[in-house]
Amino acid sequence: MTKLEQTQFLICCFVILLPSLVLGGCTCEPEDEDRNKPLALKYKLAAIASILVAGAIGVCFPLLGKTIKCLRPEKNLFFMIKAFAAGVILSTGFIHVLPDATASLTSPCLNENPWGKFPFSGLVAMASAIATLMVDAFATSHFTKSHTNKTQQVSNIVGDEEKPEGNDESLVHVHTHATHGHAHGPVSGSSELLRHRVISQVLELGIVVHSVIIGISLGASESPKTIRPLVAALTFHQFFEGMGLGGCISQAQFKSRSVAIMALFFSLTTPIGIAIGIGISNTYNESSPTALIVEGLLNSASAGILIYMALVDLLAADFMNPKLQNNGLLQAGASVCLLLGSGLMSLLAIWA
Repeated sequence: MTKLEQTQFLICCFVILLPSLVLGGCTCEPEDEDRNKPLALKYKLAAIASILVAGAIGVCFPLLGKTIKCLRPEKNLFFMIKAFAAGVILSTGFIHVLPDATASLTSPCLNENPWGKFPFSGLVAMASAIATLMVDAFATSHFTKSHTNKTQQVSNIVGDEEKPEGNDESLVHVHTHATHGHAHGPVSGSSELLRHRVISQVLELGIVVHSVIIGISLGASESPKTIRPLVAALTFHQFFEGMGLGGCISQAQFKSRSVAIMALFFSLTTPIGIAIGIGISNTYNESSPTALIVEGLLNSASAGILIYMALVDLLAADFMNPKLQNNGLLQAGASVCLLLGSGLMSLLAIWA
């Protein structure tokens, strides 16, 4: 089993076990709703279909670069699409996920001590962002060191007569900080490829956690008035997030099987969450302390991952890229796309 498959397996276990974590005793009365289970079920089934299709289209769109030349990572259009998608992910973290986490962990249904006396949502978000940085840095550092050792061993075997004269190009000089986004020497391409692979997998993890939670919340609701606006909002939400993830997967250059697994997993996450919510709708209580704490902590961690990935690994890396720095028109276009993506995603917060 490959590392990617192991990661997918662990996330699948998380999806299966999450409902058992959020089933808790009720200490607050649920808000009165216009309940209509048959009509609500119709909306939920429509949500599963529309979100599944939108997510699949969104994540597959940037992956069409193999057949559509203008969508390849080195093209200007790809930079603009990725800036738009990064704005969507950034807005998801700041506007959608983190406020939900704060609302859950500061709910009056929880004990004042400690939940009301300390901003746990901000703490967990910060910790998850730092953890993401460490994973990013350690993975890149480990690969760079191992690759450097192999290069030195090969150089020793070949001998001094095979070394180039003048500037020694066999020496490896790597800039791994996201704001530089470039490297020199034979390790360059492999190091950047590793970073893109780490980015894509960590980003999918952050998106999946959030998607499962909102899917369960929608599936457990029995109010058509609540579900109706969420169907359209979450459809667009999933499409835009899929574009961001698809762009990262495209740059990571995974094998076709791995690409298919990641794309399919992203597309199915929210619909599976909705199905789980439907199954536990009779026992699930979103106001129970256990549900609030679990959802709040997971949303906080997801927000930290999404915010870090959007700012550091997506926006900073691209906006500091020499291609963007040397092209004023492309830089302006990417900035407009960034503002448009973050603005549209923020607007969806009115309904979802």
